[in-house]
Amino acid sequence: MSYSKEIEKAYDLAKESYAEIGVDTDTAIRRLSRIAISLHCWQGDDVGGFENNNQLVGGGIIATGTYPGKARNADELRMDLEKAMSLIPGRHRLNLHAIYAETGNERIDRNKLKATHFSGWIDWAKAKGLGLDFNGTFFSHPKATNGFTLASPDDGIRRFWIEHGIACRKIGEHMGRQLQSPCVTNVWIPDGYKDISVDRSGPRKQLKKSLDEIFAEKIDRRYLLDSVESKLFGIGSESYVVGSHEFYMGYAIENKILLCLDTGHFHPTEVISDKISSVLMFLDRILLHVSRSVRWDSDHVVILSDELQAIAEEIVRGDYLQRVHIGLDFFDASIDRVAAWVIGARCMLKALLIALLEPADKLRQMETSGDFTSRLAMLEELKTLPFGSVWDYYCLKAGVPVGTAWLQVVKDYEAEVLSKRI
Repeated sequence: MSYSKEIEKAYDLAKESYAEIGVDTDTAIRRLSRIAISLHCWQGDDVGGFENNNQLVGGGIIATGTYPGKARNADELRMDLEKAMSLIPGRHRLNLHAIYAETGNERIDRNKLKATHFSGWIDWAKAKGLGLDFNGTFFSHPKATNGFTLASPDDGIRRFWIEHGIACRKIGEHMGRQLQSPCVTNVWIPDGYKDISVDRSGPRKQLKKSLDEIFAEKIDRRYLLDSVESKLFGIGSESYVVGSHEFYMGYAIENKILLCLDTGHFHPTEVISDKISSVLMFLDRILLHVSRSVRWDSDHVVILSDELQAIAEEIVRGDYLQRVHIGLDFFDASIDRVAAWVIGARCMLKALLIALLEPADKLRQMETSGDFTSRLAMLEELKTLPFGSVWDYYCLKAGVPVGTAWLQVVKDYEAEVLSKRI
């Protein structure tokens, strides 16, 4: 029996098992195939970008590790992304930062960036049938060295970053128009104090004023979806962050824009799986940045953890798939960077498939009727049902390697391409 026949046979058995609890595995696979994960370009070069010869110059972000083979330019980064995407089932998106502009030999500061500086990315995405998302880069810049950007007391610095935010929205709108898919354009700033702060309200008033100017122009949501992202603390802002969760949640609700929930941006005892349904009571859509924090916001590669599964379950159980935009956000320079993308994306998709294979209506009926015994029993039985056979079948039908076969493809790519980069 061929390997593909074995996978199909295992799937048929799994299909029968899930049918016994009222789950149609074919439907689950079809639904999964329509979910697009936004892969983050900055995993491929350690958040280096193209401004400073791929050298991050601070601003509350750091990638650790010295694994060889990182992308040194846009062509290499796109090549690496293509390799990763060829190993991930489904059709997905790419999330860009402003520092990945292609300006040739011309020095263009961030407040002067235009859509033409991303034409290479747009043409590539169009040829590959991908959507693009976008982020302003409010760090790693001389005008961010004092720890403040949009909340700066210096009007000149604040004006520069306001202009950058406005430019990014126009770039995002152009991407959305060109690709006929709304570009989620996100704002995250590192502003805050390392030590005890005295005036907490002053910087927040400045931030609100800056955001109001950035978002003043109304842009068609068919092409651009605005988002703001909070953080609990960061490197250099351990005691006070201007853009807190409460600040941005209030701002997003008042201005009817997206709120970004990052899995690493809250207290270690908080989980965003518990926040999704609350936030979506008051907002039409949200953005997720999915990473994995180890003791702090360390942005480790996403794995199939309990919290990742809980996030996926919350999205599926709440029927939020059309309202939640899922993006990855980690940067690990200690392992093969292409493998990091593949591991993270495949784990996110596995978590979503597990959630799609739940008999959600039946579980909800048990809960509302007070049959908590059956609810707990069913949830535990689901853990040992043959989800892996459904996943393997999905990969087979999607034309990507099944099981660990993708790893050898990455190893070969590393030997043939990545190892030759100096």
